[in-house]
Amino acid sequence: MDLFEYQARDLFEQYGVPVLAGKIADTPEQAEAAARAIGGTVVVKAQVKIGGRGKAGGVKVASTPEEAKEKASGILGLDIKGHIVKRVMVAEAAEIDKEYYFSVLLDRSNRTFLSLCSVEGGMEIEQLAVERPEALAKVEVSAVTGIDKAKAVEIAKAANFSADLVDQVADVFVKLYEVFRKEDATLVEVNPLVRTKDGRILALDGKVSLDDNAEFRHQREEMERDQLDPLEAKAKAMDLNYVKLDGEVGIIGNGAGLVMSTLDVVAYAGARHGGVKPANFLDIGGGASAEVMAAGLDVILNDPQVKSVFVNVFGGITACDAVANGIVGALNTLGPKATKPLVVRLDGNNVEEGRKILKDFNHPLVTLADTMDDGADQAAKLAN
Repeated sequence: MDLFEYQARDLFEQYGVPVLAGKIADTPEQAEAAARAIGGTVVVKAQVKIGGRGKAGGVKVASTPEEAKEKASGILGLDIKGHIVKRVMVAEAAEIDKEYYFSVLLDRSNRTFLSLCSVEGGMEIEQLAVERPEALAKVEVSAVTGIDKAKAVEIAKAANFSADLVDQVADVFVKLYEVFRKEDATLVEVNPLVRTKDGRILALDGKVSLDDNAEFRHQREEMERDQLDPLEAKAKAMDLNYVKLDGEVGIIGNGAGLVMSTLDVVAYAGARHGGVKPANFLDIGGGASAEVMAAGLDVILNDPQVKSVFVNVFGGITACDAVANGIVGALNTLGPKATKPLVVRLDGNNVEEGRKILKDFNHPLVTLADTMDDGADQAAKLAN
């Protein structure tokens, strides 16, 4: 779960990370009151989980409470890369002397933690890593020892902080790692980490991603979360691994690798049939039952964007006949609500039995495909 900026700021404050005063507002009037309570110049910042807010007009400086109200009025309701701004944070302004970058994250590929740090903050770190990789220090962090003061000093020196700043920023790094460890995060990022003109080190903008698998260790029921797309919410309630995409061919498969391959094959086939694309990622799992297949079809067939569905299953733990029964059950349950063609490719355990079930069912919407490429091509053609 990715946190909103204001949630990251509040979390940092709890752990002693130096931050500036900040208050959230859902209306221009609340923004005015927040600015008056903070005093002085403030920054009104859109609370959306996407980068590029400043360029999109989602970050504005206000010198007075009245101006903060005006700026908030212009930001609330703004569409930033598909994210509608429903809340702003009114934050105390800072006189910035220098911007830096720091993060600690889970490095899955190397099965360890990794710290990224640079004395060149404020820009997209991905861009910096590509254009000037030598300016970004990458330091492995042991999950056992973490970031203590000695490790923090090592990170600061690797990032080329000046000698007079190493000790000061190292103290902040230690506290940020404490957030990472105690909150079961997969990412804690500060961009920019700044030195102000009066010599303070402050975390001005934080990004935190929490590990959903560790939810049972925390009290987060009241934490604000993104509103899910209705179909994603429905799939989540059914414990389905579903992600909605911007396309026309619904995808169902068993196993993440097979589903990812299916997305690629459908996208390739779609280029030949009017540019149609996959409409979703849906993995029903290696041991999925007929009931799970029925639930998956129910979600996808209720997506108005979907024009056709490609079911691509390799029978293993769940045999192909069970999958076929799931398809039959779903179509019987949906009845006249099922109006979109299904292309089904079955292979693996009990494939002949599964194919026979679907042939005997003889539903006008169901077409059997021999191979994955053939199935993707037929589904793309039908969607077009």
